[in-house]
Amino acid sequence: MLLLCWVFLLSPGAGTEEIIGGHTARPHTRPYMAFIRFLTGNNQKRCGGTLVRRDYVLTAAHCKGSAMTVILGAQNINKKEQYQQVIHVGKAIPHPDYDPSNLANDIMLLKLKRKANLTKAVKPLSLPGLRSRLRPGQVCSAAGWGKLGMGKSFPDELQEVELTVQADKTCESLFSAYYRRATQICMGDPHQRRNGFRGDSGGPLVCLNEFQGVFSSTKKNGTPPGVFTKVLSFLPWIKRTMKHTLLGH
Repeated sequence: MLLLCWVFLLSPGAGTEEIIGGHTARPHTRPYMAFIRFLTGNNQKRCGGTLVRRDYVLTAAHCKGSAMTVILGAQNINKKEQYQQVIHVGKAIPHPDYDPSNLANDIMLLKLKRKANLTKAVKPLSLPGLRSRLRPGQVCSAAGWGKLGMGKSFPDELQEVELTVQADKTCESLFSAYYRRATQICMGDPHQRRNGFRGDSGGPLVCLNEFQGVFSSTKKNGTPPGVFTKVLSFLPWIKRTMKHTLLGH
């Protein structure tokens, strides 16, 4: 894992991304949320993810590590709660064109070793429809267990924040060669202190109850906007992979 350049701070080795300027989510209002633990070397890291089928979680490709475990149904990640389900990852499947040098195609499927039990606290989030589109000014939401700001600790409970869709040119001007409008979404008003940050990588962007993005990167200091991988652009790969991938193959 690597720090990309001076504008990015997004690798699990750096701590991954967090929620800034948000608030604690009501318990189990986001039953699709997944907390992902894994190792890079001897260091334990964390990411967010989204349950998209009973046996698959969608997250960011830069969240790949060893000894990967998914926790579903959690509110307070540091307590053994009634609805929590801890499931080991059988196979991590990053997009074949993922490029760690610039986070292009930063998306990954995790095949779970067993299917999740569906409860009021654990439910998959539907993939977006083919006609789904985002417009600048539209308000969406992101969530995760990442840090609450520079120098702050990780929260115990799930946090959420509202983010506004920005014009692609906003991220193109800030991130130059690293931003691709065909496969990424620019999120977060630069004039507001709201963003994802360390620990939120891989978490979902939800717009009008549709799963639109996977949190990928932001500026080193956590100021918005942030960059999300556009789920819609990868629907064929996601569906094909879930249909054909067998555990261990």
